[in-house]
Amino acid sequence: MNKEISQYIAAQTEDDQVICEQLQALMTAYLPNAENKLWHGHPVWFLEGNPIVGYSKLNAGIRLMFWSGADFGEPKLTLGSGKFKDASITYQLANQIDVVDVHRWLEKSKTIQWDYKNIVKRRGKLERLQP
Repeated sequence: MNKEISQYIAAQTEDDQVICEQLQALMTAYLPNAENKLWHGHPVWFLEGNPIVGYSKLNAGIRLMFWSGADFGEPKLTLGSGKFKDASITYQLANQIDVVDVHRWLEKSKTIQWDYKNIVKRRGKLERLQP
């Protein structure tokens, strides 16, 4: 595990650590070739430099966020602001994590991607990447 991500997890409350560790294990298992690091202070996984999934601590719990999740067609994921293509789910307890759902979302994150890597270069305009 990335040392910075380990430190991030260790800084959480005991309940949140369990959630983070479970999410970490799922992403490690289902995205073995993805780069992972702290990005803007939160654990994030990248495919070819493009962010696809990450998690962060919010007041409401640990939010699992998919950068292109708005196009997954998944009712359990809450859409972001609409400015971008993100969608997320927030967990308060580790037993709320449905491994089957997370696996399906991670699989979709491999093929349904918007190009966040080049968003600054394109002045905020997102383009869909083709698998």
